[in-house]
Amino acid sequence: MRFLGLDVGDKRIGVAMSDPLGILASALTLIEGKSDSAALEAILDLVEKNEVGCVVVGLPRSMDGSVGKQAARVDAFVKELSKLTDVPIKMWDERLSTIAADRLLRDAGRDRHQIKNRRDAVAAAVILQGYLDRHTCDL
Repeated sequence: MRFLGLDVGDKRIGVAMSDPLGILASALTLIEGKSDSAALEAILDLVEKNEVGCVVVGLPRSMDGSVGKQAARVDAFVKELSKLTDVPIKMWDERLSTIAADRLLRDAGRDRHQIKNRRDAVAAAVILQGYLDRHTCDL
């Protein structure tokens, strides 16, 4: 079963996809500068075309674990998405995923411009891989 990972931000959504066995997450694409309705449509298209069995969305908690303004926005986005699909949607703590993505891109020799352009998709892969690693025994 394939999993789709999302890092939902204000300006763009990072997207990652697992392999067919649900073991390895890879950065896929960015959904940029679209309205929520256009972004939801793009996500649903990816779910359908790739036969996704589960969507994992990063929940941006504060470092103390509290839920802030951005987490409330992501939660509202997830509620809208869940109205449009029967595919299960799981929330996953995304704390430090962007920092991990930056580090991975820097270690791979990417320059600042490449890091900026790939950060959100790689962060989505970090989020999804964390979920897959934790839930391997559940599959």
